[in-house]
Amino acid sequence: MSSSVVEARHTELPMDGLEEKLRGLSVARRSSPEEPTYLLDVALQPTGLLAVSCSNFTVHLHNKDTLHLLGEYRGHGGPLCGVVFSHTSPDFLYSGSADGTVRGWDVRRPGTEAAQMFKSDPAHSYCSLDLSCSDTLLCAGTEQVDDEDSFLVFWDIRKPGRLLGVYSESHSDDVTQVRFHPRDKDRLASSSTDGLVNVFDLSRGTEEEALLATCNSDSSAGSVCWSGADYTHLLCLSHDEGLHLWDLGQLDTDEPLTLFSTSDARSLTPLADRGGVDYLVGGWWLEEAQKLLVVGGKNSGDLHLMECDDGGLRLLRSLEGGHSSTVRCFLWDAAEEALVTGGEDAQLLLWKPGGEELAAGKRESMKSESALRLKSRPHKKHGYQRGKKAE
Repeated sequence: MSSSVVEARHTELPMDGLEEKLRGLSVARRSSPEEPTYLLDVALQPTGLLAVSCSNFTVHLHNKDTLHLLGEYRGHGGPLCGVVFSHTSPDFLYSGSADGTVRGWDVRRPGTEAAQMFKSDPAHSYCSLDLSCSDTLLCAGTEQVDDEDSFLVFWDIRKPGRLLGVYSESHSDDVTQVRFHPRDKDRLASSSTDGLVNVFDLSRGTEEEALLATCNSDSSAGSVCWSGADYTHLLCLSHDEGLHLWDLGQLDTDEPLTLFSTSDARSLTPLADRGGVDYLVGGWWLEEAQKLLVVGGKNSGDLHLMECDDGGLRLLRSLEGGHSSTVRCFLWDAAEEALVTGGEDAQLLLWKPGGEELAAGKRESMKSESALRLKSRPHKKHGYQRGKKAE
């Protein structure tokens, strides 16, 4: 039975290639675990796998075309903060957790113990994770320690037992996301509930020397995304649905960094019912289309795909009939021109052009409020604590 998909209204501009592709999206596959759980993050291994971090502290491995569950990894003792595949050795997958470990898993052996383990100070609880494009550096961001500071922790993946270094001065609260530049192995962006988004050049030695820029989101910064033709732009989404787009290519000029900024992006794109989205999920740079995709949603589970640039947000496509609750993660599979989404209804969905769902129709939400709310631990949504020069 095909899922119902409602088309977005396009009145301002003629349809372009990207909009044509998005217009054809509908649910092709649907997968739900036997145990109700939030799906928090998803990563793609282009040769055929999806990894999903779940609120029950497990990592699920799926076939990316069928969504069939191939296995799961257990071992973490706290909430997961992300999953990422190795770029050059795609049989390796890394996951970070508030239990103070980053673990490396061999995807050729689903269900086995972690093949690698990375740790730092026992007081560290990780709430963000990423791997450099060269596959040499792992970075994890910590929660605030002793009501004072938080840390960026680095390891060389070739030496799991050895801590490479720590940055301790740049953030004062939970580091909500760390993102390496897709092409520059030494460039790293970090966001924090202290309101700051920092950009580092890790080749420069000390933390003070490495800090290239500090941008202030004026709120609790939740996520960052590299974008732009040469990945010189940085998108920041805040926990109270603010949106900021900065041009880091202007760092050495007198021009302002800010391309677009709003403290509340929810009402910027009127939907068919003249309302706005309830929340923003995240951003994704579409290399082929050279456009920045921002995904927003309604609490009912409906999704709205938007283009973001220096003019703000523009609605490209609305997707209904998929999820029945809040969507927590997504990715774009460029090779298949497909969208993968996961949410609090425990469902993993594959949206493809002309997709016709093979499974049963839309499932009701499986979430157990009392059990799952304790395990997902959303970040504190308070204002930033300390200011720095933004631009």
